[in-house]
Amino acid sequence: MQQPPQIDVVVVSYNSRDTLRDCVEPLVGEDGVRVIVVDNDSSDGSLEAVSDLAVTAIPLQRNGGFAHGCNAGWRAGSGAYVLLLNPDARIDVASLRRLVQAIETNADTGLAAPRIVNADGLLEYSQRRFPRLISTYAQALFLHRLFPRAAWTDELIRDEAAYSRRGTPDWVSGACMVVRRSALHELEGLDEEFFMYSEDIDLCRRLRTAGYEIVFEPDAMVRHVGGVSAPRAGLLPVLAHSRVRYARKHRSPAAAFLERIGVALGSLTHALVGRGGRSARMGHVRALRRTLTGSSQS
Repeated sequence: MQQPPQIDVVVVSYNSRDTLRDCVEPLVGEDGVRVIVVDNDSSDGSLEAVSDLAVTAIPLQRNGGFAHGCNAGWRAGSGAYVLLLNPDARIDVASLRRLVQAIETNADTGLAAPRIVNADGLLEYSQRRFPRLISTYAQALFLHRLFPRAAWTDELIRDEAAYSRRGTPDWVSGACMVVRRSALHELEGLDEEFFMYSEDIDLCRRLRTAGYEIVFEPDAMVRHVGGVSAPRAGLLPVLAHSRVRYARKHRSPAAAFLERIGVALGSLTHALVGRGGRSARMGHVRALRRTLTGSSQS
């Protein structure tokens, strides 16, 4: 008799036809693994790319955002552990089991994340510090470029030695993370008010508040073919809105107000002198407008 799945792999697709199959195929058919693909109303026929694979496909009638898709996926499963995996990320089953083992060895661990490399095999900085006012303003003023290794200027942990040992960072990149199902139930899943961005920070914050540890496991490796380049210009207002919403949720009113001003300042400075050309600068202008008006639209 086949054993019920121990691990539910949840991949949220949105116009991900070009990367989706390579993401899920290495995990399909593995013992104790169930692959669930949630499609956020794609227009490119994403699910057709995996229609011949033994995956559970959940086509949604609207794009409710990344957190909404993740919640639809893990709630459709039953495994003790849930892998949340971006469709442009690649993990093998051995690394997946190492992440599960990292959680199983400590009852207080609620989430485990791997070492991430890009398509060229170069390390991506995936361990992070929680947002702080000093780092928000430092990034707005480009001080993280002047002092790239200073902890106060950035959320990214840039010490490469930290990626060769197991650690407990504040939060980790949402590109790949394994979470206890019981912890997801306790937290009632991801916060769907975050359409995109900051849902991973929020999840890690709430896990820590509930008494769980976050573990970075260097012996598990993921290849992120999409990389960690800056968000597309059209998504910059969404990013800014999510950062402000996170501050309002987790910090005092005064700190949230100062965070909003810092996010707006960063949008302004990047619109004036940032990289990425005219398209990126216009994206920052829209992000500035959205931050100052508090609009839920870009």
